[in-house]
Amino acid sequence: MELKEMIQQSNRIVFFGGAGVSTESGIPDFRSDNGLYKKKYPYPAEIMVSHSFFIQNPEAFFDFYFNQMVYPDAMPNEAHKALARLEKQGKCKAVITQNIDGLHQKAGSKNVFELHGTTLKNTCMHCHAHYSLEQTMENRDSKGIPRCSRCGGIIKPDVVLYEEGLDQKVLYGAVQAIEQADLLIIGGTSLVVYPAAGLIDYFHGKYLVLINKSTTDRDGMANLVIHDSIGEVLKAAVD
Repeated sequence: MELKEMIQQSNRIVFFGGAGVSTESGIPDFRSDNGLYKKKYPYPAEIMVSHSFFIQNPEAFFDFYFNQMVYPDAMPNEAHKALARLEKQGKCKAVITQNIDGLHQKAGSKNVFELHGTTLKNTCMHCHAHYSLEQTMENRDSKGIPRCSRCGGIIKPDVVLYEEGLDQKVLYGAVQAIEQADLLIIGGTSLVVYPAAGLIDYFHGKYLVLINKSTTDRDGMANLVIHDSIGEVLKAAVD
């Protein structure tokens, strides 16, 4: 059975996506040949986006963060738009994403669970004032560290760094959505990063679909596996 047919037969669709959803918007992933983990920096990317590195080396952290992880000009691609259309039709009940770029909301999706937070929201670590991405970028001092205009504290992105736990409320919402889904579409993720990858185990619905350029360890579980561009696949299935 094709994806289009599965979508037509389903009323509680949940989409769970990883970095591969945003690569078609020009945002690099982590593990591919030109991904973040291959960038030439003094430390491996996993260390540079860890909580302890952020606390100990804020200048180096923000240099890496603003140059490699923030894409304010990125626009939603066909995958984001197709999912927003599915939500408008009342079929897609939730989008669960490992991405921090806010592109699902930019495309029009309303019920989005951002497992790893977002670059679009930022909070002063001292007085807890809130800042947009634009304000955060404007408030950088001579060392490139964003400072709160009220108290001078460091503004931290609302992004889940390595060594930090996921937001339990977000995680619970994602688990609930998957448990209630009749069709779970997983796209653009290698399903190796936990706890996010473990979410698939909460699915007990009718159809499981995996869309990814490369194979995953979970391919054998799926009703349909598609190794192709996620944007083209979803556009064709939803149109």
